[in-house]
Amino acid sequence: QVQLVESGGGLVQAGGSLRLSCAPSARIISVNDMAWYRQVPGKQRELVAAISSGGTPNYADSVKGRFTISKDNAKNMMYLQMNSLNADDTAVYYCNFQRPPIWARWGQGTQVTVSS
Repeated sequence: QVQLVESGGGLVQAGGSLRLSCAPSARIISVNDMAWYRQVPGKQRELVAAISSGGTPNYADSVKGRFTISKDNAKNMMYLQMNSLNADDTAVYYCNFQRPPIWARWGQGTQVTVSS
């Protein structure tokens, strides 16, 4: 199983920015469609942004214009630049394959908390 490690979360004020990083244990970034997800306790996990193996991004409507997904194939790293953060962005953020199989392993996630 591929291990996924998310980092970069923290506490920020509304309007602030954070940059999240995803470091998988195997070289998967360059050859797989990847995505960032977020989850609030008691609610379903939602896809935030996805990036194809070829580098084409897609975003949830709620983050369009504010978040940017990117990757560095040489470093086998994926990133999520989050700008103009608001309270609705507060969640635990995870990275994984796009449309992960039901048996896929999830990392510990990284907490993003936006305060006013």
